[in-house]
Amino acid sequence: MPFSSLKLSFAIKKALTKNNFINPTPIQEKVIPHVLEGSDVMAKAKTGSGKSASYILPILELLQKRRGEGKAKIKVLVLTPTRELTLQIAAAFEIFCEFIQKSPKVVSLIGGEGIGDQLYDIQQGCDILVATSGRFLDVLSKKQMNLSHLEFLVLDEADKMLNLGFAQELDLILDAIPDKRQNLLFSATYPDKILSIASKITETAVEVSIQEDVPTVDTISQRAIEVNINNRSSLLKHLIKTLKLKNVLVFMANKRATDNIAYKFRKYGFAAESFHGDLHQEDRTYTLNEFKDKKINILFATDIAARGLDIDNIECVINYDLPRSPTDYIHRIGRTARAGKSGLAISFISHEDQAHFGVIEKKCKVKIEREQIEGFELTGEAPKKEKGPAPIKGKGKSKKDKLREKAKKDAQ
Repeated sequence: MPFSSLKLSFAIKKALTKNNFINPTPIQEKVIPHVLEGSDVMAKAKTGSGKSASYILPILELLQKRRGEGKAKIKVLVLTPTRELTLQIAAAFEIFCEFIQKSPKVVSLIGGEGIGDQLYDIQQGCDILVATSGRFLDVLSKKQMNLSHLEFLVLDEADKMLNLGFAQELDLILDAIPDKRQNLLFSATYPDKILSIASKITETAVEVSIQEDVPTVDTISQRAIEVNINNRSSLLKHLIKTLKLKNVLVFMANKRATDNIAYKFRKYGFAAESFHGDLHQEDRTYTLNEFKDKKINILFATDIAARGLDIDNIECVINYDLPRSPTDYIHRIGRTARAGKSGLAISFISHEDQAHFGVIEKKCKVKIEREQIEGFELTGEAPKKEKGPAPIKGKGKSKKDKLREKAKKDAQ
């Protein structure tokens, strides 16, 4: 089915043609008609499947028909988990509304930029507001933003947002917007524990699912290489050279490790940079653009790069440190093999990682044969686990209390 067969205006179709969008992806083909009909939607599809366009296009179509006179009023609120995704979505709205006669005004709200300037942009007239949830709440607290005309609430990467911390923010957001609205939730996964929170937003959503959470092994070649922890850096250099990798995304456990290894690889002569949440927004944007333009060949990143970033042609994803959960593994390796292309995902497995990687395999329904590279073989034995003292009932914090404390700390 080409885009021309969907009920979209000539102006939107013209923008699609200009940007080489000929045929909708499966998620777009299924979701766009539901949004045009006014239904709430909970859509699930893998990263790189075109989720964002599946709500941007019909929202623009409906806005054209409902556009009132006078200064623009906030009709659309899109919330995302990261600054980069916020900017990408705002840019996509701008691209697809290029030929609309009374083009809607799009404003993005992200941390790391002046809140006063952002508030001024909203007050000058705004149809579409795309924001990270934290910065949106900052602006909301100023009580200088009129949300009474809101018609669409969109959560992009909903599973990333609907965690314990966002659940507390969600009540504030829902209290600030009209009860009557169209709700659109988009994500790669919907764990059971967040479905009850999603029900706060909508109880009548049409559920659209394109595929299971597990990436197709047809397009992603997954490898598990056993190596000692202190030999991973040397193995990484070896793989990059022998496989002649030019665009590599390497996932690290934390920000400090990301900076340290990027510095070392630059000393080795590689075009490498780090990417994590502590960088200033200007530096984050610059680094991403350099990586997209292939001026940077190796990007060492935390899990902030695992979702939503629109980077094509990443030929290899490397789990230098394993992700915490099977879901994060899915998102990480989904950075390669986007839009039907092939890709390579390599995980480094030390003695300490064996059991955890086994859990990832089981949950992702894959079995990856362990391999070793000559000169970098896994040596020694797995450290023996020593049992600690038995917990004293009533003394330790519950898992729920720990999560609450973490959410509170993250929100500060």
